[in-house]
Amino acid sequence: MRIVFKTDYMQDIRPWKDRYQLVLYLLLLTLMLAAPFVIDAFYLGELNNVLIWAIAGMGLMVLTGHTGQASLGHAAFLAMGCYTNIILMEQGLPFMLAFPLAGIITGLVGMVIAIPALRLHGIYLAIATMAMSILVDDIIVLTEPWTGGVGGKYAPSVNVFGIMIDRWGTPREFYYLTLGVVVVVTLGYINILRAPLGRSFIAVRDSEVSAQAIGIDVARTKAISFGISCAITGLGGALMGLFAGAFNNETFSVIISIELLMMIVIGGLGSIHGAFFGAIVIGFLPQFLSLSKEWVGSVFGGSNVAIPGLEFGVFGMILIAFILFEPMGLYGRWLKVRTFFELFPFYRKDMFKRQKSYLKTERLR
Repeated sequence: MRIVFKTDYMQDIRPWKDRYQLVLYLLLLTLMLAAPFVIDAFYLGELNNVLIWAIAGMGLMVLTGHTGQASLGHAAFLAMGCYTNIILMEQGLPFMLAFPLAGIITGLVGMVIAIPALRLHGIYLAIATMAMSILVDDIIVLTEPWTGGVGGKYAPSVNVFGIMIDRWGTPREFYYLTLGVVVVVTLGYINILRAPLGRSFIAVRDSEVSAQAIGIDVARTKAISFGISCAITGLGGALMGLFAGAFNNETFSVIISIELLMMIVIGGLGSIHGAFFGAIVIGFLPQFLSLSKEWVGSVFGGSNVAIPGLEFGVFGMILIAFILFEPMGLYGRWLKVRTFFELFPFYRKDMFKRQKSYLKTERLR
């Protein structure tokens, strides 16, 4: 059994629990850096896709997982970040300026939208954000001179410190670009949660009435959370556009918003780890289903005919299973397994008993 003895208040808010956990994170980063030299180009592309989904998942996790505001419209901000990045580059702005500006502009637009939207609660907020996602599809078509309309746009190669990076031509360099963005966004996210602003997010999520009672400006906190969430999502959208190579108004449909929400639920709401676990599921599930169909066909005989809706059906069944049997998601299950071994033989099942985290005055919101 491993016990952490705390001798300083800073140990409660530092990014890692102890040196052991820090070493594990450094080992994981080392493995990620070595991945291009170990796996082939196909699986490197799949890993790259997982990292991009993780960025988008962290964007939604800020709003839904840590502030408690449901959103089914984050595909709109993926599209906004993607188109803004490409349009700025077409206007002559270098990628190193266009990319962060795409995130900032998306975040500012998100804050403006949040002012009326966040007056709603629960399912009403989810419906409003879904309507916004559907509306963006039409806006992209109507602003054809800038966005290319139905024809869409093609992502150019990007110049990063004199190195030309293209998803197809230089997959290894593109992977390192994505990994760098993931590390920066993750460290920034961790530090937000350590700051008073992050504590305010969690307070608003747990109880708006209690948060207001201790002096937190709930409306302002929600707006900032929405802005940060949209900014991170915009960065993910910019990378998603570069990764796809070509995109149009149908690329960022409302289905993407639903996938994002399901992803963080399966991964584990309220934790950064949950965004990564969920991204692994949504990134590798299509390949797993494809390989499974080939294996079944080779063993039992038969054709590998594509089954419409199979991916979403399996994903939906996984989501239902987690809601029924493990509401804390993959990360919650991992915590229970890890705690079992850390506290063995003193582990007790009731340690993870679910508790209501809302007040009676908030049940109908």
